[in-house]
This record gives sequence, C-alpha cells and structure tokens, in this order.
Amino acid sequence: MAIADDLRHDPTLSPRAAVPAKPRFETPLVPRNSIAGSALIAVVAIMTFLASLTTGAVVLVGQAASEWQSDVAREITIQVVPASGRDTDAVVDKAAAVARAFPGIADVRVYSKEESGKLLEPWLGSGLSLDELPIPRLIVLRLAADASVDTAQLGRQLAAQAPGAALDDHRGWIDRMRAMAGSVVGGGIAILVLIVAATVLSVTFATRGAMATNKNVIEVLHLVGAKNGFIAGNFQRHFLVMGLQGGAIGGGGAILIFLIAALIGRFTAGSAAGDQSAALFGSFSLGLFGYVAVLAQIVLSALVTALTSRYTVNRTLEAID
Repeated sequence: MAIADDLRHDPTLSPRAAVPAKPRFETPLVPRNSIAGSALIAVVAIMTFLASLTTGAVVLVGQAASEWQSDVAREITIQVVPASGRDTDAVVDKAAAVARAFPGIADVRVYSKEESGKLLEPWLGSGLSLDELPIPRLIVLRLAADASVDTAQLGRQLAAQAPGAALDDHRGWIDRMRAMAGSVVGGGIAILVLIVAATVLSVTFATRGAMATNKNVIEVLHLVGAKNGFIAGNFQRHFLVMGLQGGAIGGGGAILIFLIAALIGRFTAGSAAGDQSAALFGSFSLGLFGYVAVLAQIVLSALVTALTSRYTVNRTLEAID
C-alpha cells in the first residue's frame, strides 16, 4: 500500500514515466508560411496568368483564322472595273451568266453600284460622293459543298465572253492569312518558352533560399543518414502545393478575363465595334479546347515548380557530398 501511495502521489515514480516520449515535429522541413513563399506564389500566379493569356490569344487567333480561311476558300470573286467605252452593266450581266452556268457554282450574287460603294465606307467614311470614282462592280460566287471548281477554266471563259471581268480566287490572301496565323502561333510559343524559363529561374532561387534558411536542419538530416531523395521529396511536395496555388490563381484570373470578354462581346453584338471585334477574333469564346489548354497551364506551372525544386535540391546535396 505504501508503494502504491508513493506512485500515486509522485508521478515521476510511475511506470509510464520510464517510457520516453516520441519526438514531435511541430514544423515541417520547409516552412509553409513565409514571405519568400508568398512571393513565389505571386510570381507563379503572374507567370501562369501571362501564359494562359498567351495561350488563349493563340487559340482565338487560330480559330478566327480557320474560320476566315474556310469562308474565303468557299468563295471567289469576279471584279469588273469601269472603263471608258465599256458598258459595265452589260459586262456584269454576262459574267454573272457565265458563272451561273459553270459547274460547281452554287450561288451567284451581283453587287449593285451602291452596294459596292458601301463596302468602302469602313475606310473612306460615309456621306462621300463616290460617283466620280471607278468603283469596281463585284460578283461573289459561292462554291458548292465538296465541289472542285476549275478556276483556270472559268477565268478563260470570262476572258472570252465577258472582257473586262477579272477572276480572283483569294489564293494570295489565304496564303498571307496562313502565314500570319503561323507567325502568331510561333510568337505565342516563344513567349511561353520565356515564361517557363523565368518560372524555372524564380523557383531555383526560391529553393536555394529555402535551403539556406533550413541549412542546419538539412545538414543534420544529411549526417544521420537521410537520403537525398527524402530531403528532395519534402521540397518537391512543398513547392508542388505552392505551384498549384499560384497556378490556380493565375489561370483562374485568365479564365475570368476571357469569360468577361465573351460576355461583353455578346452585349456589343450588332454594333460597329462589336461586329469588327467579332470579325477579327470571333465570339471571344475559347471553346472546350481553349479552356482545357488553360487548365493544362495550371498543371504545367505546378509541375515545373515541383520538378525544378527537386532538381535544385538534388544538385545542391550532391555538391555537399
């Protein structure tokens, strides 16, 4: 009984006191909340935002260029330039008749003189008298679906039966459009490469800073036999979370910008500015492919951040060895 009383009144004599308590680590190897960590999240967010905007712009331009090429490729134009001693109306009627009889032509639309003049208003303005200008008369030919039209033969028939009528299949314009779209895509890829390079450099410096801050802990772990992969894994998981946070902020901001732009485009539809914007960039809707590409930017930012930190830690630990 006396022994029991002693054990009850003196906890140090309790059998449980003989069992050593397990060590508890209240803080991780890499601090989660720090000024440097917040700055890195901001940098990743900005880089992801710029990369997502670039990707979205490339997708919009690519979609618009594809639509332009598809529309223009299904149309050819006949131009009749007024000249002295030439009955312009007769030449237009004859050229339209030749086009209607030619195989593969689905529709022929003849523009009147007033309609041809209105096509110049976006460049010359309205209210001008165009009577003294030799405005060409236009005939737009819509090709039938899945039809192959021999434009060379059509041009020869026009030259023989409607002198003064010139055929334009827009081939040169389509080639320039393809070159422009290719240049935009190439420029976008170059910008993305620069953004990824800047992100890698930022993560490298941030990782080295984190290792310098926890130098003593890392050296102790290294001396007691901790593998390089264990230490690098802690940094990789830490920077992966930071990359996901920054990527989500930046990518989410870019998606919001595109959604707002699409909403504004719907409200301005029918106005002059809205029609010009729609003609150049479409409806500002990225579509499924565009939004998937932006989401891929978020994942890519996180992977680049994590892999760069792991590579930096491994190289630093190998130098210590």
